Parts: sequence; structure tokens; C-alpha cells
Amino acid sequence: MADSQRVLVYGASGHTGKFVVDELLRRGLQPIVAGRSLSRLTQFAELDRRAASIDDGPGLRALLNDAAVVINCAGPFLDTALPLATAAVETGAHYLDVTAEQPAVQQLYRELDASARSAGTVVVPAMAFYGGLADLLLTAVLGPETSADEVEIAIGLDRWWPTEGTRVTGARNTATRLVIRDGALVPISDPATGEWDFPEPIGAQSTVELPFSEVVTIDRHLKVGTLRSWLNTAPLDDLHDPDTPAPQAHDEHGRSAQRFAVEVTAGSGSRTRRGTATGRDIYATTAPILVEATARLLDGRYQGAGALAPGEAFAAADFLTAIPDADFTAVWR
Repeated sequence: MADSQRVLVYGASGHTGKFVVDELLRRGLQPIVAGRSLSRLTQFAELDRRAASIDDGPGLRALLNDAAVVINCAGPFLDTALPLATAAVETGAHYLDVTAEQPAVQQLYRELDASARSAGTVVVPAMAFYGGLADLLLTAVLGPETSADEVEIAIGLDRWWPTEGTRVTGARNTATRLVIRDGALVPISDPATGEWDFPEPIGAQSTVELPFSEVVTIDRHLKVGTLRSWLNTAPLDDLHDPDTPAPQAHDEHGRSAQRFAVEVTAGSGSRTRRGTATGRDIYATTAPILVEATARLLDGRYQGAGALAPGEAFAAADFLTAIPDADFTAVWR
């Protein structure tokens, strides 16, 4: 492990990366801003700025040689996750990213678990709104238990202003999505439709089965018989419309006006438990999730080494209640 408290953010100039850098600074941590090109980092004039191509292994290792934690905000993660996470493990740094891409998560679990364990480092993909939040919420809902017969995850957005990175990643990620059926990851064959009554201001919504990276992270550490992931259909119309604008700042912190709700239900026998997280701006909310994880990696509040799921690496209930965002709340019963 690097003898350092420094945190390198790769993709710092992107929409989510800027939120992450701001949150690191707010919490008194030491960011190194990095990416593929120094010319895109000029806005960070007072910070340590570095650049290396994602296909330059020696360059990436040099980039990370004094970082304790690496946060990857540069998609598509099918292209960036494995090279950057490999360099992190080789230099003794922990690795986090924000991928919603199931194949990228699977690749890190498959390729880096053994080497990260040997190095005593932690690799946690999908430590973000998509993936990590639902994983942590389900883990908190289950408490000391590690299994459920049926799980449903429902994500509701009042609108979706996609970033350029979201659009590029969507075009790159053409793999068939996976769900959990009969306790195993299997390709989704015929996505179901339904209805979900989200907390206000989102309310009752039409939904479609659309699994993100949370399916793979949950399967990594919890035993689930059947898992369905739902997204309301209205924001998908925004996403598919090429004229939908990128998110615009609506407050002094740069957050948009978007509202979200994530609900998780876990059923075992006759018992059903529920958890709900609500907040504002899915991209901005990712930053305190990532930085809370970073703080815990730096001070040793993590569980084990290797390529781990969010709820496997961190104490989920304590983590969710510690996220320092006045607009974010998470409750479960």
C-alpha cells in the first residue's frame, strides 16, 4: 500500500469527476486530478494534474505511484476499468469506479480478485448511484442475513438529463443484460413491464425491467433466488431523445433539479422487508458515496481484500447513514 493519503481521480474533468473532486476537497482529502489529456485539466490549476493513456500500462503505473486510492470516473468502463484497476493493484492502491456496465464489473471480479487479495488491496466497481446504492441498501435491509428468496429493486427518476459520458457508454455497452433466476446469473430474455408506487414527488410510474450493475454486485456476496430490477419508463424517453440536454446546475453546488428514489424489497417465506433511498441528482449523489468509501479505505474501515461488492467491502447500514448529503436519506425496515 502506498504510504499516502492521496486520492487520484481519473476522468476528473467529466461531469461526475468534478463532483468527486469537489467532495474530496470538502472533506479535507488530497485529490490528484488525472485523465487521458492534460489539456482537459486546466480548470484544476491549483491541484496536482497528471495524464496517461488508458492503454499505456507503464504510464498508468507511474501516474498512480503515490496514490492510496484510485477513483475511476472515465467511461466507457468496458475500456477503462481493467487497465486502471490493474495498475492500481500493481502499485498497491485501492480502486473504486462508477460503472453501471455489468460486463465491466464481471471482468474485474474475474481478473483481479486473486491479485488484489495477494496485494492486500480492495477493488470495488460500481461504487455509485447505479450499482452500489442498491447493493448497500439490500445489504442493510437483510442485516445479518445473507440470503433472500425474492428481491426487487425499483429506480425512479423524475427526469433524466444524460451526460455525454452516459450516452457514449450506452452506445458502447451492447451486451445482453443479466438477471438472477433460480439463484444464478442468466441473460434476460423478455424484459417484463409493471407499475411501481414511488415516494413523492415521483409517485406511481410505469416501469420496465432494466438491470444495471447492482445485479452482478449483489450476486457476488448475497444468495438470492430471483432478482428483478425496474426503472420507470419516463426517464428512458429522455435518455433516448437526442435533443434532451445535459444536466444543468440548479444550486450553488452544481446539482441539477432531478429527483430520484431507489426502493428495494426482499422477501423470504412470508416476510418482506423494504428499504428506500431518496435524493437529488444521480450524478452528484455518486460523489459522496465514492468519497465516503474512499475515507473508509484510507482509515481502515473496510472488510477484507480482493475484488468486492460495495456491501461486502463496507458495513452497509453504517455506510448509508454516514453519507454526508442533506438531500440524501436512506431508511429500511
